[in-house]
Amino acid sequence: MLEYLFSNKNVEKILIYLNLHEKANATELSRSFQSPLDPIQKTLRKLEEGGLLVSFLEGKTRVFQWNPRYPFLDELQALAKKAYDFLPSSIQESTYQNKRRKRPRKTGKRM
Repeated sequence: MLEYLFSNKNVEKILIYLNLHEKANATELSRSFQSPLDPIQKTLRKLEEGGLLVSFLEGKTRVFQWNPRYPFLDELQALAKKAYDFLPSSIQESTYQNKRRKRPRKTGKRM
């Protein structure tokens, strides 16, 4: 829906995902969108260079989140929320719902 505005479908997906989950890493986004990692990383870098996102390290993982100093942050978050609301519920559930483990792995269990 917003890919025509941003000229990149990954931007729309990333903005909606961050609006729902507040922070994410490239691998998590790639798995959620079932798309290759490289285009996601390039889009995240582009958004960070534009000042829309900021990144930091959590261990060895680079995590991205909204830049609280971005002047149009409220407007972009409202746009991302509205875009999410107009998506079919099947896409909302399959793509944007958090699939992380709810509890730690049982002690002694093999990976």
